[in-house]
Amino acid sequence: MFNRRNIFVAVMAALLLPSLPISTVEAAPLRLAFLGVRIQNDNEGFEPTTDAEHKRMAAIGKQFTDALAKSGEYTIVPLTDGIRAEIARGQALGHCGGCESDYGKALKADRVAWIVVQKVSNLILNMNVYMADVSADKYTFIKSVDIRGNTDESWSRSLKYLLDNYFFDRKS
Repeated sequence: MFNRRNIFVAVMAALLLPSLPISTVEAAPLRLAFLGVRIQNDNEGFEPTTDAEHKRMAAIGKQFTDALAKSGEYTIVPLTDGIRAEIARGQALGHCGGCESDYGKALKADRVAWIVVQKVSNLILNMNVYMADVSADKYTFIKSVDIRGNTDESWSRSLKYLLDNYFFDRKS
């Protein structure tokens, strides 16, 4: 049973196997269509959405897509003009009966994501991040963070906190 040849083969295998290159198959990044940032201004009639808030929406949209692309887990799929127009004239994301998945399918995306900032007042805001699996038409991520203060810094730090502590940390 245990002859010198078998022992030699076993010893050589034990010595050489750790040094052989191991081919690992990495999963391809998921294709993500970011559908945008919307503000839900609870007091629009008294205090209309400002230009500064529109700029903040654009800034956190870029911050979100940059962070996801940088993670290597996602490839950001650009929205077409047609999809942008449908989003603008349609019902609000999250309240449209699954339109988010329809947009994702049209863009050949694996996931769709969007952000809603609810403005109760200039002191009290809430940032909500949503992500859904397009083929399953099912949410995969829903998290919210409260914001105190309506500034560029408060919005940016809130999104960073949400991403660092919930989105990217969800695997641990």
